[in-house]
Amino acid sequence: MGALRASGHVQREIKSEIRTNLLGALRSGRDPWPGIIGFSGSVLPQLERALLAGHDIVLLGERGQGKTRLLRTLVGLLDEWTPVIEDAELPEHPYQPITPASIQRAAEFGDDLPVAWLHRSSRYTEKLATPDTSVGDLIGDVDPVKVAEGRTLGDPETIHYGLVPRAHRGIVTINELPDLAERIQVSLLNVMEERDIQVRGYTLRLPLDVLLVASANPEDYTNRGRIITPLKDRFGAEIRTHYPPEMADEVALVAQEADLAGIGAQVGEPLLEVLARFARHLRASAAIDQRSGVSARFAVAGAETVAGAALRRAALTGEEDAVARPVDLEAVPAVLRGKLEFESGYDKPSAQRDEQGEVLTHLLRRAVADTARARLRGLNLTPLADVVSGGHRVVTGEQVPAAEVLAALPELPVLHEVASRLGAAPDGPPGPIAAAIELALESLYLTKKLGKDIENGRTVYGSRE
Repeated sequence: MGALRASGHVQREIKSEIRTNLLGALRSGRDPWPGIIGFSGSVLPQLERALLAGHDIVLLGERGQGKTRLLRTLVGLLDEWTPVIEDAELPEHPYQPITPASIQRAAEFGDDLPVAWLHRSSRYTEKLATPDTSVGDLIGDVDPVKVAEGRTLGDPETIHYGLVPRAHRGIVTINELPDLAERIQVSLLNVMEERDIQVRGYTLRLPLDVLLVASANPEDYTNRGRIITPLKDRFGAEIRTHYPPEMADEVALVAQEADLAGIGAQVGEPLLEVLARFARHLRASAAIDQRSGVSARFAVAGAETVAGAALRRAALTGEEDAVARPVDLEAVPAVLRGKLEFESGYDKPSAQRDEQGEVLTHLLRRAVADTARARLRGLNLTPLADVVSGGHRVVTGEQVPAAEVLAALPELPVLHEVASRLGAAPDGPPGPIAAAIELALESLYLTKKLGKDIENGRTVYGSRE
């Protein structure tokens, strides 16, 4: 500790440390929130103000809005390394020991107190609130093993510290805070206001230095529990999150989060846009329980499902590169139906109709039509429609390779423009070009300019007659 003091090191509280580092990032133009999309004009300014004010924070929002992802980025606002007392049970600063054992060691060793260094990744603690979480889990309890070793119950060293004390000089995140039993929430009151803990009547008081952040669904949107009023009062800031407001943000989020490289299939941006639009249509549908929301994970899982379908199709057709095509979208509704909560009346398929499936199929077609309309706006597709209606039927399906799709059509200038508009090089490999042409054909079918039949598991585009 003497060497640490001689180096000029200054102790800072956790909130002061975050404030200094956040201001440094803002002044230098560095993004303090890497990987966070769609919050720049709404959530992030509120969060930055709360952190600069030194407030504990609760994020309120429906599922899949990136609350946990956002809270985890707080680690980047901590110093990369911080000194702690070596071998201490809690991460105590050498200048300010707080446990009886460390206080005794500091008095005994003085400037020779050994110091270790803790990385910021070890200063972030996350707990998913569950109904079986106990006060001992969060705060601490008497350790019967230590008592059995001969210590008396009045000895503070018989205490086994819980998650919050072990996060001393760090960040504590509690996900889904309303799921925590109300009597357990009470145990956090002293931590947030007096910054100390009390364990089973011990007179031990630990001046904890923590930033407490939490996530929750809005109270009126959940029947599982609530945040008790005294605890809500102790949070300095309550910030509402939301789904990405702009289509470009939604597409960027899907592209960032979907593990397409790991799957080994290429999913073009037009198909990612279809999936993003599909999720947005679901969020506006009266058939979907909007109190539960439609998670951003829905579109992400959709992209990975499409990639998996493309990979399977490539194995069946013998194609070297797996490139997703619109035909692969057919796998999405059936696979992802379980990620949605339907309103009453749609919750159980009847014997005559699968209303859930009809809703999903209809909204997926709308997403395809909207994407094609946005990307092919102003392009005259009549020559393509005339050729297909005139006898050049196009067959696609999970066992039809991309080269076969292209071979069904003659050389047309409009096809080069379609490929360019949809992100495929006109002289490039067949996979992306076939994906672009399929999207154009599906658009013509949805606008009733072409017919479409399902024959032996294959989709056939041709004349409407």
